[in-house]
Amino acid sequence: MAEHLAREPLLLNEGSEHGFVKQTSFSESLVKWVLKILMWAIFIGWVALIFFYPSEFIQGLFQKWILLTSGTVFGYSGSIFLLFSAPVLIIAFLSIAYVTAFPRAYHWKKKSNSPRFSLWTFPVLIDGPFGVVSAAELIGILLFAAYIIWAVYAYTMQNYSSISKSSLPFKVKSYQMLDMSGLRLGSIGLFCLAFLFLPVSRGSILLRVIDIPFEHATKYHIWLGHLTMMLFTLHGICYMVSWVLQGRLIQEMLEWRNIGIANLAGVISLAAGILMWVTSLRPVRIQYFELFFYTHQLYVVFILFLAMHVGDFIFSIAAGGIFLFLLDRFLRFCQSRTTINIIAATTFPCGSVELVFSKPKNLRYNALSFIFLQVRELSWLQWHPFSVSSSPLDGRRHLSVLIKVLGEWTRKLQDNLINIPEQPSKGLTSQPYSTITASVEGPYGHESAYHLMYENLILVAGGIGISPFFAILSDILHRVQERKPCLPKNVLIVWAVKRSKELSLLSVVDAESICPSFSDKLHLEIQTYVTQESEPLLEDGNHYKSMNCSSFPMTNGSSMSSLVGTGNNIWSGSYIIISSFGFVILFGLLRAFYIRPFGISSWWFQGLLFIICMTVSVIIFGGLVVFLWHLWEEKVSKHEISMDENERSGSPQRKSDACQTNLACLRTTQYGCRPNFQEIFDSIAKRWGHVDVGVIVCGPPSLQSSVAKECRSQSLKCRLNQPIFHFNSHSFDL
Repeated sequence: MAEHLAREPLLLNEGSEHGFVKQTSFSESLVKWVLKILMWAIFIGWVALIFFYPSEFIQGLFQKWILLTSGTVFGYSGSIFLLFSAPVLIIAFLSIAYVTAFPRAYHWKKKSNSPRFSLWTFPVLIDGPFGVVSAAELIGILLFAAYIIWAVYAYTMQNYSSISKSSLPFKVKSYQMLDMSGLRLGSIGLFCLAFLFLPVSRGSILLRVIDIPFEHATKYHIWLGHLTMMLFTLHGICYMVSWVLQGRLIQEMLEWRNIGIANLAGVISLAAGILMWVTSLRPVRIQYFELFFYTHQLYVVFILFLAMHVGDFIFSIAAGGIFLFLLDRFLRFCQSRTTINIIAATTFPCGSVELVFSKPKNLRYNALSFIFLQVRELSWLQWHPFSVSSSPLDGRRHLSVLIKVLGEWTRKLQDNLINIPEQPSKGLTSQPYSTITASVEGPYGHESAYHLMYENLILVAGGIGISPFFAILSDILHRVQERKPCLPKNVLIVWAVKRSKELSLLSVVDAESICPSFSDKLHLEIQTYVTQESEPLLEDGNHYKSMNCSSFPMTNGSSMSSLVGTGNNIWSGSYIIISSFGFVILFGLLRAFYIRPFGISSWWFQGLLFIICMTVSVIIFGGLVVFLWHLWEEKVSKHEISMDENERSGSPQRKSDACQTNLACLRTTQYGCRPNFQEIFDSIAKRWGHVDVGVIVCGPPSLQSSVAKECRSQSLKCRLNQPIFHFNSHSFDL
């Protein structure tokens, strides 16, 4: 929500078309604002409750709330869940209503010619441990830091006050202080855990309503993960130091109480968490990605034993975010079970591969989306993210990605594609030929196509980072040709590559074929930099003729499923709502007909039953919705095919050489140097004047840092005719 509001000065009402504003009724505007206010009010109230919970006043109110509501069938767990987890689910329900009733438009018109700063696109910190941090993100970091400092201080004062009143020996007081400090650190960590799983739900309705794509949200998950595990680790250290000083470390670590905290379950949960934490550190993650990927699946052990460690009522504090993550994970699992058709494959001389997938006609995505791809012939476990290189306007039934051959997985993929035999002639009997079995999760991305927010665009790419910019360029060209609302008028592409053969990728977009005479309506400039060659090669002009295009018959699959990402709002909303109410019903029935009648009092067992209820509700209630959703998808797909057989996905034809070089004619190439962003941005400032300039970067962290520094430097000059550069990154980094 904050990001959407921060960007709103650049936008017009969602209904604008061809430069006109679509008038909305008073009742429609009223409902929209009521939903916004409700979401904000619940969110601010929830955050305020967590922030001020360490105060004695709020803890007193909390105790009164427990006494007032614990007499229901849901008991203490229901009271705590309603206070700390239900707000997240209620916001999700309101978000479903909001995105369904008011779908985000894909075009905008500027309200004013005066450029304005945006907290979300102004980089403040660049070279620190957090990477590139915007002003809005810095505010979030400071709020979390303030909460940790305040909570530790408040709890420490309470602990000291409580212990100082007793007449116990100093040594015993020290043990108690360590135990109570460990307890309080664990409590703070649990509140951080309530946020941890929210940004890691790839198709989350919460991320959609605030228009934060998953590749941006992953860094928030990383930050929260470090903070949460630091607190949990200190929680464990405090207790272990106390036990060591008392000479009963092993005895306490192996303790598994029925009433109270089960220490051994906590030790197992903490061990799994620390292993995930250590292997997720950037040096380990970069060098040993598979180790990071596989150990991160220990989140199942971490959550399960955490619930048994603290019991159901304490676990209820963080259950809301975890439940939404389970919903997202099950939906991704259902989508990824579908094998999809690969229509065509192209290998480029620079060591890149283009794959074209079959998709349903009604699948929605935008030009800055990405997918997760699995190829079962290579690995049943590995999923790799790739930016979509095609515009949603390129074709109704296909979607393409560009893949750079860098590691073992991509090298095997390229080898498999090259070795696929030609399709046998019709009427001839042949042996079954090799195919590639692909599964896809997504597409994920921004709810709105934010590259259309700016009249002036600078797209900065490093290597294969050019892939999403092909989708942007194609999207703009289609909109210009079809006379759809399209704000961008000036586009500068700055592309740095190591070798000139990588320039052959420019053939992916046939600008003249999409929009003849596009130069009359769009000023497009392409600056390329070949960093590891001092002069052009003799065969530089022939790169476009040296492609190896491999097309192969359909696999035994189907079109890409639209279960995840920006899928059907009504079905995805029904899935979340029905699963949530199903969980409440299951848990109520469990307490009414099992826990209470049989006197189940074990904390760890009730925590286990709580997790089982969450999982079963997702599988049974959510699974029923997914099954009906899948049947509806098949029915719609068959109807579309029968109504329009001519639009069935076929192998996209590679353009002729005359058309393939049209982008090459627009580029200027410099050899043996890197882009000088100060010179580039100074030149743009003189030419474009006092305007908003959207800068989108896709490339390595060093490239993002360089561009972010220049955006910050240029925007702070505050000259009369100086543009304001809005920094946006589109690099995926797990």
